[in-house]
This record gives sequence, C-alpha cells and structure tokens, in this order.
Amino acid sequence: MEIVCLKQGDTHYPSQLRRCLDSQVPENVTALGNLDLLQHKTLALMCSVKCPGNLILQTYDLAKQWREAGMTVIGGFHSPMERECMNILLRGNQSLIVCPARSIEGMRLRGEYKQPLADGRLLLLSPFASKQRRITVDNAILRNHFIAALADAIFVAYAEPGGKTEHVCREIVSWGKRLYTFEDGANANLLELGAKPVHSYNYDSFGEQ
Repeated sequence: MEIVCLKQGDTHYPSQLRRCLDSQVPENVTALGNLDLLQHKTLALMCSVKCPGNLILQTYDLAKQWREAGMTVIGGFHSPMERECMNILLRGNQSLIVCPARSIEGMRLRGEYKQPLADGRLLLLSPFASKQRRITVDNAILRNHFIAALADAIFVAYAEPGGKTEHVCREIVSWGKRLYTFEDGANANLLELGAKPVHSYNYDSFGEQ
C-alpha cells in the first residue's frame, strides 16, 4: 500500500476543506489507506490533554456505542483519552480516519494499524509536507482545524477554558458546523458557545451521521 498525494482538483481531494479553511486550505493532502472513507459521513473526536475523570469515563462509553453503531470517526488521537478511544474503535469493524500532526511520509506504522488498513477500514490523512516529521504545538493546532473542516459533526469531550481546543471550537461554530459536548459544569464554556449537549448513553443525539 502506497502513500497517495491528493492535489486540489483531484477527485478524492476533500472539497469541504476549501469551504472552511479558505486561504489556509492545504495545496496537497497525503493519504494512506482507503480513500473511499472520505465519502463517509464523519464524526470528529477532540479533547484537551487534561480531562475531568467523569468525562473520560463517559467518553469511553460513547466510543463503544460509536463502535457498535458503525460510525466513521476522525481524529488526531493524540491526547491520552483520544488514544484510548482509538483503541476501543480499532477493536470494532467501523471505519476510522487518523490525522497525525506531522507528515505520514517516513512515519513508522503502528502495529494495530496494519490489519484495519488491509481490511480497508482505516485511512491515514495529513496536510503536512514530507519535511514536517515532528509533532509540534503549531502542527497540532493546524491538524485540529483540518479535522474539524473535514468532519460533518464534531464531539469535544472537554476543552480547557481559554485553551487551544476551545479556540478550535469557536472556529467550528463560526463555520456553522454541528458541535457537541457533554452537558456538564466542566463544559459550561462550550455550551455557552452553542455546543449541543449529548448523553453518553444516546449516540442518536448526534442526529443523522
């Protein structure tokens, strides 16, 4: 399986990137895996590095329901909570789009990716050039905007007030995209922004995906 470079104007280049990112839209996007997953309805998962314990447990429960429902989930899966959700999702049969905060060229392929890639239910996607092989704070911010622009809806388990994830959430709201979070005091900042509450026991709260 080879890495593919998608240029603006190519059939598989995600058109929603142009609608949301405007002048910041990447000229090229590199991909490894099943490009047909770009045609799926997707739900993005995001969370600040530090997350209240009760929200972590609720998010794990929700990830299990996404797995059973066969939802296509997209994320960077970098924070500890996000990585555990990825492990939960990889144990299912649904599709997953992983967007690292670096180039995928020269990236060591994790062992747990190999079978899902072979099965056609995993896609690695990156807006970064081949020389950008280190994960940096700036790259992580750009990656999160990239994920939000790609997704049909975004679930944020927790965004630290005034932090980088909250800033991305403000962008999401300005784009008119659907933003969801748990109805919890820790998420008052997101609910005030206009995020819709979702319950860990009811993935249908996300509406039609």
